[in-house]
Amino acid sequence: MHISKTYSLQDIVVTWSTRSSTNQSLVNFAQDYVHDALSSVSGSWQFFQDGGKQGRSQYIHKVTLSSLKPNTRYEYSCGSDLGWSAVYSFKTPPAGENWSPSLAIYGDMGNENAQSLARLQQDSQLGMYDAIIHVGDFAYDMDSNDARVGDEFMRQIETLAAYVPYMVCPGNHEEKYNFSNYRARFNMPGDGDSLWYSFNMGPVHFVSFSTEVYYFINYGLKLLTKQFEWLERDLAEANLPENRAKRPWIITYGHRPMYCSDDKEYDCNAKLETYIRKGLPTLEWFGLEDLFYKHGVDVEFFAHEHFYTRLWPIYDFKVYNGSAEAPYTNPKAPIQIITGSAGCKENREPFSNDLPSWNAFHSNDYGYTRLKAYNATHLHFEQVSDDKDGQIVDSFWVIKDKHGAYN
Repeated sequence: MHISKTYSLQDIVVTWSTRSSTNQSLVNFAQDYVHDALSSVSGSWQFFQDGGKQGRSQYIHKVTLSSLKPNTRYEYSCGSDLGWSAVYSFKTPPAGENWSPSLAIYGDMGNENAQSLARLQQDSQLGMYDAIIHVGDFAYDMDSNDARVGDEFMRQIETLAAYVPYMVCPGNHEEKYNFSNYRARFNMPGDGDSLWYSFNMGPVHFVSFSTEVYYFINYGLKLLTKQFEWLERDLAEANLPENRAKRPWIITYGHRPMYCSDDKEYDCNAKLETYIRKGLPTLEWFGLEDLFYKHGVDVEFFAHEHFYTRLWPIYDFKVYNGSAEAPYTNPKAPIQIITGSAGCKENREPFSNDLPSWNAFHSNDYGYTRLKAYNATHLHFEQVSDDKDGQIVDSFWVIKDKHGAYN
């Protein structure tokens, strides 16, 4: 069971799977499940067969609940005449842009050693988040043991994802069988097969993309070019003056980082270059750093490396702080955050002994990032350490009086 957002603030998508065909995909819901008359919505299902030797199959169901009331708690269950789930709940966001969404953001959480999961579950049950963003690498891996590990992982995150919209992007650990487990199990907005999409929350326009189209080109270059063209359109529209007036913040997330804090990271060559930043050797015009800079992206989240790193505002390996006294007040380049320390069986990642000058803060404690978008001018970030029993090991504000292209 998990829920996700759509392009509309008033809609929620409910997704679940069954081992057998039910011929129905139904969600019953009400503000009070016991005392109110239940509304019933029908959806669709697809047959999914894993690419492993056993060819294990399941039926994945999708139901969209439309035109929900803003700022309202709903209770729901899903199933069919053959059986129903437990009753879960979610809260819809307020209407419009003038509210302050709170999110948990992290990547690289596995089925084994998911150390941050219990704390995230508790946070979610306390109503701390309006959405959760998982920046790639799930389960380690969803296809493992003929997709049994994927099934177990989806059950593990149910105590988060059935209550709070669980927004995702693909990582390198989803690659097997052309990302088939990832594509089938998650339903993100738009028609990008959950590989790329965007959505709005309060004063923020969130943009999700796949870094993996730069690395697994055996599946074809068309995905890379199609995504880049979509990103150009989406960011250009989000950066229009009338849209920035409504939603001034643009925040992106993709799995592999543009800059490596570990100079032994296999994605980087001797100059710490990445394909994400500069493009492929023969396709350099598809690099993303110039595109994000041009359209005034404010903050970029990445994961992949199993630690937390906050960078100074950076473009082309140069630091562009707002000022020496207040580096994140009116910064002159995007701010990048690597948050890949939620916990997995590959354990922690060491930092280089010689950290680059653009490294502002780092920690390899297990944990996750919190974001609160207070208003049009202020964002607040915290890094939660699960090793230190929930202690905040890093916190900072980003303050901007004006949003838009940096050049």
